[in-house]
Amino acid sequence: MANVHLVSGNRLMLLQNGTAYFPQLIHDIEAAQRSIYLETYIFAEDQVGRLMVDALQNAAYRGVSVHVLMDGFGSAHFPIAWLVELRAAGVKVQWFRREVYRFRMRRYRLRRLHRKLVVIDGAVAFIGGININDGASRELGVVIPRLDFAVRIEGGIASGIQSVMQRMWLSVTWASASFRGKRIGRIMLPDVHAVPLSNMMVLLRDNFRHRREIEHAYLKAIAGAKREVVIANAYFLPGSLFRLSLIHAAQRGVRVVLLLQGKVEYRLQHYATQALYEHLLAAGIEIYEYQASFLHAKVAVVDGHWATVGSSNIDPFSLLLAREANLVVSDAGFAEELRGKLLDAIAQDAHRIEPLHWSHLGWGARLIARISYAVIRMLVGVIGYGKNSV
Repeated sequence: MANVHLVSGNRLMLLQNGTAYFPQLIHDIEAAQRSIYLETYIFAEDQVGRLMVDALQNAAYRGVSVHVLMDGFGSAHFPIAWLVELRAAGVKVQWFRREVYRFRMRRYRLRRLHRKLVVIDGAVAFIGGININDGASRELGVVIPRLDFAVRIEGGIASGIQSVMQRMWLSVTWASASFRGKRIGRIMLPDVHAVPLSNMMVLLRDNFRHRREIEHAYLKAIAGAKREVVIANAYFLPGSLFRLSLIHAAQRGVRVVLLLQGKVEYRLQHYATQALYEHLLAAGIEIYEYQASFLHAKVAVVDGHWATVGSSNIDPFSLLLAREANLVVSDAGFAEELRGKLLDAIAQDAHRIEPLHWSHLGWGARLIARISYAVIRMLVGVIGYGKNSV
C-alpha cells in the first residue's frame, strides 16, 4: 500500500514506475463520474495504450466528458483505428502541433507538449513524467520498467490543474480551427501559470510569460541547500547558471548527487552529457549512471524537505522549448520517501562515475563527447537562445 502524505489539505501519493501508476490511474478513471482531462507526450500503441483506450472509452459510454490531448510529435503514430474507437464513444481527442513533419523547420514547431497530466472530476490529479506506454526495457527475457515517478493528488489543487488543462484545450481548439485572433484569446483566458498553496505548487513552463519558472525553482532550492541535493534526471544538459549553482553548493559543503542515464537512448544527448562530467566531478559532485533499465525520472530532493516531481528534464529542450509541468512540495514525509527511493536505486542499480573517469577515457570517447556537446550548443544557438542555455 502506497504512503499517503497530507500536504496543505491535499492527499499526495508517490507512484514509482508504470507498474504502480497505471493500475491506480485506471482505477480512478473507472470511478470517474463527470469529467476526465488527460495530456500526454506519448500515447503508444502497446498493451498499456490499449488498456487506457478501453478505460477512456468505457468512461465516455457512462456519460463522463473525456478530453484527451496528445503531442503531435510524441504521439504521431497513435493508431487511426483507436482514434475512431475513442471518437465513436464520445471521447474528444486533439493533437498539439501536429504539423511537425512539414519540411520547413521553425522554432515554434520544436515547442512540444511534454506535460503528463490527468485530472478526474476536478478532484483527483496525476502529475509526473510517465507517458502512456509500457515504459519497459526487455533484456534476456526479463521485463524491467523504466525508473520514473508520478504523484497522485487528491484535494483542492486538482481543480486548479483542471483549469490549466481547460485553458490548454481551448487554445489548441482555436489553433486547430486556424483561429487568428490569438491576442483576443489570451485576453479572454486567465493567465494560469502556477497553482500555489502554502507548502505545494504546480509550476508550468510555457513560451510566453513563464519560460523559466521550473528552472528558477530548482536554482532557488539549490542555492538554499545546506546539506544535500539529490537529482535524478533522464536528459541532463543544464546551462552554465545551473551548473555553477550545483558547483557552488558542492564547494560550500553540500553533498550533491546526480543520478543520470546509464543506457544509451539518444546518442547525441547521452554523449553531450558526458562532456560535463569532468568539471562536475572536479567540484566534488557525485555522479551515478542508472543501469537496470532506462532512466526517465525528472525528480529532485533538497535537504530532505523540498522535492519536485514532474515532466521537465534539465536540458535546453525542456527548459527552453517544451510545455512542462512539475509539482514542488515542501514536506519532510513526502521528500524523504522520494529520497529513499532514489538512494535505493543508486545503491542497487547504478554505477558510480569515479573522479578520474574523464582522464581514463580514451581520446576517441572524449572527442565524441565534446563534439556532441558542441552540436547541441549549435542547435540551441540556431533556435535563438543565449549562451547560458547550455
